[in-house]
Amino acid sequence: MRIVGGKYKGRHFTPGKSFKARPTTDMAKESLFNILQNTIDFEEIKVLDLFAGTGSISFEFASRGCTNITTVEINFNHVNFIKETIAKLDETNIRLVKTNAFVFAEHFKEQYDLIFADPPYDMRNFSEVPDLIFRNNLLRKDGLFILEHSGEYDFSKLPQFRELRRYGSVHFSFFRNSPSSEK
Repeated sequence: MRIVGGKYKGRHFTPGKSFKARPTTDMAKESLFNILQNTIDFEEIKVLDLFAGTGSISFEFASRGCTNITTVEINFNHVNFIKETIAKLDETNIRLVKTNAFVFAEHFKEQYDLIFADPPYDMRNFSEVPDLIFRNNLLRKDGLFILEHSGEYDFSKLPQFRELRRYGSVHFSFFRNSPSSEK
């Protein structure tokens, strides 16, 4: 895993052979953050990273100055890797929560300016993730939700959907928590 921008740019961390996550590719991550950089003040937002895997997205936000990041991951090995990386970076702006993302969404009643979710592509209830976010009111008004997924999914019919970006096999669906008339 490599951090592609910000104060930690170029730092490499190796999760090890027992790691099961599929990290977001560097190209897709760099493209995503180029988009966000032009629309978001990283220092002013509260971020939620669901299905964090390596924590790569959380580290990108921290590297760019975000001071309020909640990272949710359930896999024991992944959580340990994220903890180790947080310690190596001496990063104090990431709160790591070890739990199932669905349980988190239903029981933690905070709201976020930006939510990023990268569930395993083969997760049985993958298509329910947008509903999980909006049903549990996790996203602040006018907040941005980004879902990473394969080309197998199409979320364009959902009222909060705004756009789809493709980077190789990685797809990002963008959603806004605002009335559908503002599409």
